Amino acid sequence: MKLMACQEHVELAMEMIIDEKEVAPNIEILTKDQDLSTVCEFCQNEAKYSVSNQQ
Repeated sequence: MKLMACQEHVELAMEMIIDEKEVAPNIEILTKDQDLSTVCEFCQNEAKYSVSNQQ
């Protein structure tokens, strides 16, 4: 599972992964080298973080 999230929704993305997978999530800050047109899964604003499970 991988969720893209803005600053406002990064905690919600973390909670969803913890609840579903019961593992600590990996959080990556998106850089200028990555696709900055990616949008938040929750509000469609620009995503700043990629939150995923460790598997």
